[in-house]
Amino acid sequence: MEVPVAATIEDLEIQLGKGVRSHRLRQGLTQAELADRANVALGALKALEQGRNSTTATLVKVLRALDQTDWLSRLSPPAPAFSPLDLPKKRNAKARNSRASRAQKPST
Repeated sequence: MEVPVAATIEDLEIQLGKGVRSHRLRQGLTQAELADRANVALGALKALEQGRNSTTATLVKVLRALDQTDWLSRLSPPAPAFSPLDLPKKRNAKARNSRASRAQKPST
């Protein structure tokens, strides 16, 4: 499903709701059955399918009930190979190793 760059939030919510509805229908479920399976209110599911201000929690519960959690992995970027938070740890480890090797050298 290709999303136009200039799409509004409302357009994206509608498109997402259509996708959820499509998966529900392919699985032969009524809205009431899916709402029960996902443990969400029927009104919350209807709002999600219609693209009307649904919550992330409702979306996640419904996707789990539809066995479509792969959608969630596509929404988040891959973990970075490098984290700036690792720099201080590496510097401290390097400093400790340097001090340890100096302490072990015999004096001449």
